[in-house]
Amino acid sequence: MTTNKFAVLMFLALASGGFCVERPNIVLCMADDQGWEETGYNGHPIVRTPILDEMAAHGLRFDRFYSAAPNCGPTRGSIMTGRHPNRFGLFAPNWAMRPEEITLAAILKKAGYATGHFGKWHLGPVKAGAPNNPGNSGFDEWLSHDNFFEMNPVLVRNGAAPTRHEGESSGVVVEAAMDFIARATKAGKPFFVVVWFGSPHGPYIASDSDRKPYQDRVREELAHRYGEITAMDRAIGMLRNSFRKHGAAANTLFWYCSDNGIPRNVVLQPKLNGAKGTLYEGGLRVPGIIEWPAVIDKPRVSSAPAVTTDILPTICDLLDLPLPDRKLDGVSLAPAITGKGEPVSRAIPFWRYNPGPEKKGAPWLDAALQKGTTPTAKNPGIEFLNFKHPEARVAEFGGDAALIDDRYKLFIPRKGSVRLFDLVKDPGERENIAKKRPDHVGRMIVHLRAWQRSEENSLTGADY
Repeated sequence: MTTNKFAVLMFLALASGGFCVERPNIVLCMADDQGWEETGYNGHPIVRTPILDEMAAHGLRFDRFYSAAPNCGPTRGSIMTGRHPNRFGLFAPNWAMRPEEITLAAILKKAGYATGHFGKWHLGPVKAGAPNNPGNSGFDEWLSHDNFFEMNPVLVRNGAAPTRHEGESSGVVVEAAMDFIARATKAGKPFFVVVWFGSPHGPYIASDSDRKPYQDRVREELAHRYGEITAMDRAIGMLRNSFRKHGAAANTLFWYCSDNGIPRNVVLQPKLNGAKGTLYEGGLRVPGIIEWPAVIDKPRVSSAPAVTTDILPTICDLLDLPLPDRKLDGVSLAPAITGKGEPVSRAIPFWRYNPGPEKKGAPWLDAALQKGTTPTAKNPGIEFLNFKHPEARVAEFGGDAALIDDRYKLFIPRKGSVRLFDLVKDPGERENIAKKRPDHVGRMIVHLRAWQRSEENSLTGADY
């Protein structure tokens, strides 16, 4: 975005009644394992999400928003870098982000933002000494966990020893974020805040009061899960109220999504095919909402496909900041946000890379950084993080891969035949139309293979 375009954006904000005369605050919130269908505004028959429903009713709602990967750590890496996680070896949960990556937090810190991370990190250990902890990735402050967490979470503050924090976990991390926002506002600095919740990732442990509305309607496991979503929704409301308290509501861009689709064992009424861990819609399509009252003054809905790798280039575009000198996979969604149109038409690729050979390499992080770090309710006190640095290599295209354009989705499974789905007519991916559209399949395969070769080139370290 040029300076003139940025000035036009500010004029539009003022004309809409906002006070966006300075760069906006940026807040990114993300659920852990919340499926696209697990919101009231998307028609879930039981779970209650009044805050998310209000955001969807007043902000910009993406009906086709995707996580870059069907699982947590890789998607988080895509947000921080604007790159598909295979490019820097974050193939699956518990692999690590290479410290050579340029993060959104580092970009905004350099631009004068106060930067804070709260909640799940999952891009490397959060202790001091880890080359890819939040502090070494551009964050001034952090209260974070290596992975998921539950009630009364054990978290690391700014690299120190893990400590227990009493309370419902979503509320705990939001209260820390609110304190950070208060201090940044008092200091007169714009803030960049990342809140990555531990909910509703299993094991599901909701308070009695949050579970109560569901306990007679669904089995106990789902009652706890929905209770966690209810608590997370409430915490989001607390965070939004803090913007108003500090006079920052109009000029805060608040972006909400999930890191992947719903786990298969807790699907209630499947509307989409597949689940977490798959490249079907159920594993990739997630809630996606943006609020920015100074600019998004009327509710809007975008049907264009968008993905978590778009977050970094979008924010850099809106703030007129240079993009990192890296091969990026995301595009700017600024036209959709400012009401000037839909994002540029493009195809979005996905790839569940087969990291088999890399697993043979030795861990590249000091084991002491993982020993006893922020134990989870499910794995108390054990060394379950096994981050490795991938070896430079070029492989044959192993694993599942997919490509989504404005209408169609190509899916090439690790085993089985090529599939093509019309996502406009068939969002549930029930009918394989590959034989009816051979030309379209051929063009999409060429595009996908070229992108995969680019990914493998990045994996060798060529981008650094």
